[in-house]
Amino acid sequence: MTAKAQNPAPNGGTPQASSGASEFLIQPGILDQSQDALFTADLSGVITSVNKGGGRYGLVVGRNISNFYVAGQQMLSVGQAIALVLDKGRFAGEFFCHTKAGQDAKVNLCLSLLRTSLPSSSRNSNTAPVAILGISIELGENNLSARATPAADAAGRVQLARRDIDGTQFVIASTIMHKFMGMVDRVAGHTETVLVTGETGTGKELVARTIHGSSYRHKNALVDINCAALPEHLVESELFGYEKGAFSGADSSKPGLFELADKSTIFLDEIGELQPQVQVKLLRVLDGAPYYRLGGHQKITVDVRVVAATNQDLELAVKEGRFRKDLFHRLGQFQLRVPPLRERPEDISALARHFLSLKSSNKVFSADALITLRGHPWPGNVRELRNVVAKLAMATEGHTHTEEQMISASEVTIALHGEPTATTQPSGAVPLGNLENMEEQMIIRALEQTGGHRAQAAEQLGISRRTLSRKLREYEIASPPGDGSARLGTISEDQQKFFRAKVNLSVSLRNAQGKELQVQAVNLSTGGMGLDAVSQPAGFAGLVDVSFLLPESETVIQAKGRLVWADAAGRAGLRFVVIEPVLFEQLQHWTNRKMKDEGWEIPS
Repeated sequence: MTAKAQNPAPNGGTPQASSGASEFLIQPGILDQSQDALFTADLSGVITSVNKGGGRYGLVVGRNISNFYVAGQQMLSVGQAIALVLDKGRFAGEFFCHTKAGQDAKVNLCLSLLRTSLPSSSRNSNTAPVAILGISIELGENNLSARATPAADAAGRVQLARRDIDGTQFVIASTIMHKFMGMVDRVAGHTETVLVTGETGTGKELVARTIHGSSYRHKNALVDINCAALPEHLVESELFGYEKGAFSGADSSKPGLFELADKSTIFLDEIGELQPQVQVKLLRVLDGAPYYRLGGHQKITVDVRVVAATNQDLELAVKEGRFRKDLFHRLGQFQLRVPPLRERPEDISALARHFLSLKSSNKVFSADALITLRGHPWPGNVRELRNVVAKLAMATEGHTHTEEQMISASEVTIALHGEPTATTQPSGAVPLGNLENMEEQMIIRALEQTGGHRAQAAEQLGISRRTLSRKLREYEIASPPGDGSARLGTISEDQQKFFRAKVNLSVSLRNAQGKELQVQAVNLSTGGMGLDAVSQPAGFAGLVDVSFLLPESETVIQAKGRLVWADAAGRAGLRFVVIEPVLFEQLQHWTNRKMKDEGWEIPS
């Protein structure tokens, strides 16, 4: 169905049809009778009109849909959903949002593409998209915290999730990767540089594409370059461009990749390979300084977000003088470490099944084959696993009988090592000493992979924590003190100030005239808080007294603050101006704990 473009209604009310609309008319106010949120948005997702039902969720004309909805079980951001609508014409999926009453809501969001009506003389021509129609229907299980914690089945196992990233399936089955992707989603909403580290083959480029695809820059194409794939003398000219005659063979001017990435994201893979002179120029660009093309005399200014990746130890490179310290710190505003496969064995099974289904849909792995795959250290990580599975699919291509379509452990061993080992060949009883030795090694390895976290190690081994403790005493294994966990990311000192943890708490505001107002805080940081249900922001201009109970404590935080912004939907931002040092220290400890719970390591 096609419809005329509509004029936004005043004050975010029911949209009115344009004066020339005749094919599709809606009586004024009829949409306001619906309790569900209905809205229209432009092709970038900015709301142009909304019914009264949208007021429950704070939907307001002029703001982007992504400000109100966050990813649900389908793991797609609103930006990715809009891209699908523009491509396919329609999208429906589960998202989470926050009501003005301070409750978390799970909704089914349906987005449809509206197209222009055409005159009868041009019915055979393609219609042009003009807007997006959105319907948001609230579902049960309204718990936003369920988004951060991956869903589990009756046995307590984490459910499989998939993300489509530029046509590639990102398969997630382990708790640690669910946690990691939550950190990726947080980083995507910022504008600062990101450094993605990890071993070869872990999927650093997919992480970079996820960050770009979930950011507000997703409308422009990601620009990427492998710094190690270009000869040294070409890296600078590729990144920053050159003018005609800058060097032999430069017959015409050429813009650099930074110019092509203006208003978008540039992905610098293998950034540890950059030579020192290029590092200096890159640092200036990151600091916002204009630069010159190679051989040029005109300054160029760009608005580019940089996501860099490396499998090198850049801290060691800094110590050895191979990489600039100031550039390392500038790149690492957010530093994400993609866990290797050996730290997430649940993903090995899920990925192996996924790769096998792509290569040979009628083949399956036996249980022993999956155990063998999970026992391999995978130095090449996901890339190595994909290649091994492809080899197995080809090696078993001639099988025709049903039982022969199952890939065995011995076939996996041959693909990995060239010949089966004694442990995979059928034989008689295995000596008890060997079993005990294998069990001890598995426990030690699980503790190493989880950084000494006993609960996670027990979960990985498929046993209870009490059983693990008993085994540790039996084998006299000393685990590291405390329940540490493998580092997933580092957040810089500058970005710690802006870290906002989601909350749902009551806040009291009192203005200079002594008038009080109860509002809801939806996020909290050491610098301020995001508020909801602020009914009279104009009456609380200037310095106000702020009072609230610090979550998970008995500490009452009292401070002086100032509303720095407010909108018609009742949302506002408050900045702390004066706070007692002792109270600030407790607030800082609380935010630090939230950062660590999310997976961030705080540099000392």
